[in-house]
Amino acid sequence: MGFVRPDQSFYPSARAAGEAPPETHGYVTLPTALDDPRPDALGVVDLDPGSPSYGTLVSRVELPHSGDELHHFGWNACSSALCPYAPHAHVERRYLIVPGLRSSRITILDTKDDPLHPRVVKVIEPETLARRAGYSRPHTVHCGPDGIYVNALGGTSDGDGPGGIFRLDHDSFDVLGRWEVDRGPQFLAYDFAWHLGYDTMITSEWGTPAMVENGVVPELLLGKKYGRSIHVWDLRRRRHVQTLSVGEDDQMVLELRPAHDPTKAYGFVGVVTSVANLSASIWLWHLAGRSWELTKVIEIPAEPAEASVLPPLLQGFGAVPPLVTDINLSLDDRFLYVSAWGTGEFLQYDVSDPFHPRKTGSVHLGGIVRRAAHGNGAALSGGPQMVEVSRDGRRVYVTNSLYLAWDQQFYPEGIEGWMVKLDADTENGGLSLDPGFHIDTGTDRAHQVRLAGGDASSDSYCYP
Repeated sequence: MGFVRPDQSFYPSARAAGEAPPETHGYVTLPTALDDPRPDALGVVDLDPGSPSYGTLVSRVELPHSGDELHHFGWNACSSALCPYAPHAHVERRYLIVPGLRSSRITILDTKDDPLHPRVVKVIEPETLARRAGYSRPHTVHCGPDGIYVNALGGTSDGDGPGGIFRLDHDSFDVLGRWEVDRGPQFLAYDFAWHLGYDTMITSEWGTPAMVENGVVPELLLGKKYGRSIHVWDLRRRRHVQTLSVGEDDQMVLELRPAHDPTKAYGFVGVVTSVANLSASIWLWHLAGRSWELTKVIEIPAEPAEASVLPPLLQGFGAVPPLVTDINLSLDDRFLYVSAWGTGEFLQYDVSDPFHPRKTGSVHLGGIVRRAAHGNGAALSGGPQMVEVSRDGRRVYVTNSLYLAWDQQFYPEGIEGWMVKLDADTENGGLSLDPGFHIDTGTDRAHQVRLAGGDASSDSYCYP
């Protein structure tokens, strides 16, 4: 039978979403190189195995302006609209909110009339964002029960902080203003996530725009000036509650992946590197009594390497760092996927016991030293970076570009964009690269992927 829902892609729980039909197409941000005068684009990928154009880029929608540096993006509405207190019961998953991380411009695209050829319907200029919210460099987009939330790395256009979160109107996409009422000690920003069952928001730290836009600054890195904390917030009261820090030597606390089941009060965050030994790590935040704690649950070591095969930035270390730059959690909260962009390893962990993850799969794709080729023999520049997981957990999509200035530092020979698919064994664990799926985007870098109908990082749920 059909369900009476405002949008058939909305589900009350992650469990129900896991039984949704497979995705038929997806969207991928395609930033152009810094010296490329073309505007960035949003690519549309055919993901229907029964289609003659399966596994290809079927359209490329250029944005109106150059220099945006598209990065993360998200939907205007999703399954959180089914939360009991959601005030917008009739919204639909229709618009993509696409920020320009370098330009601070936000573009809204409508996917409804022709999902394979979205059209630009609105552009929010950086001056408007700065005037109404006091922020710049918009980054993560989440569709909340009560509106569209976006965070930003910068406070103003001068490259300094504090970064923070602002809201967009559900209907007009007008910038409503800054979200925080009391930000406490929070200054750096990167990602944000929430536990709707606990009225709690979590934010993470990278650096101010001045610290990241021209590449990693070695003096700041060795001086331990990049982010090393997550922040806990009262979601309803919009006030800072608690700061939780990783190790003294750990730097850049990036992607946040909370458990999808709203009754579970834990989540995972990836830490890019340690200045002590170049290792990367995964930490678990969890509620312990009335306060939150942060515990390291995975450490991925650096791999020895000859200086001659390393980029100048790393030659003094004699090792290639894993550089964990993205993670993702399957909708059943069982498998955590980890991209080690430096070593080129893509890993799967069984996190059924979140305090004791168990490695269950590994595939090599590119890498600074290893440079592992695709299963079809094609060379892969860069390494596994952004990862997205289908709602049933069986298909995992991976792209290879991190951030233009950082691409150039860690892969100075250049990066050609690609997107690949891996098949996941959801029963016993394990990963295998699909040798027939390899999208070469050429001089377009490939960054975040969003799947039509939702994916493992797009939607939030109010019911277990």
